[in-house]
Amino acid sequence: MDNTANDPELNGKFLGTITSDFIKVSDQLKEAAYQLKTRNLSEFPVFVMCRQAQPIGSLLFEKFAENLEWNYFMAMAEELVQRGILSLEGYQSFTGTYKDPEEFCCLFVVDPEFTNFVFVPYPED
Repeated sequence: MDNTANDPELNGKFLGTITSDFIKVSDQLKEAAYQLKTRNLSEFPVFVMCRQAQPIGSLLFEKFAENLEWNYFMAMAEELVQRGILSLEGYQSFTGTYKDPEEFCCLFVVDPEFTNFVFVPYPED
């Protein structure tokens, strides 16, 4: 198996599809992350991006309804632990490297080409 298949540095075109969609919904994702934090629901908001339906989080944007390439779901790192996606050790590592949610959006990209966490800076106003 090719261990480089999931390396974001190797597929800039694929990352371009992530960011082109992200720009369209970034303001709403930033607000959703803010709401999760201020309501003390989670310090670690995660937005799941995928092209297919999946059971993680709550649907925020449906790709066909919003003219996007990706569906977006709002989740939390704690849910990823509950679902067995992150182990407790993985959770500790994840939270230790989690970037400031006021500046970066944590995307969990789920796709056959690439499945991983990506921190994307929010566009500046």
